[in-house]
Amino acid sequence: MARRNRGHMSGERYLGDVDKYVLHDLDNEQGECQIDGIIDAGNDQPYVSTQRAHSEGHSDCDLCRV
Repeated sequence: MARRNRGHMSGERYLGDVDKYVLHDLDNEQGECQIDGIIDAGNDQPYVSTQRAHSEGHSDCDLCRV
């Protein structure tokens, strides 16, 4: 898969799902992550670092952030 330039995303590596507070690594994206669905629902929050996402309450995705 690839980084996205739609929704709130502008090519950032990390996508936070603001509905479930899960952080995804788009450089290691798995099909089960459902990234396009997160973006389509408007629940995407871009991050350039994991530190900021974690400080805002996101947990790592078990599939792509292992």
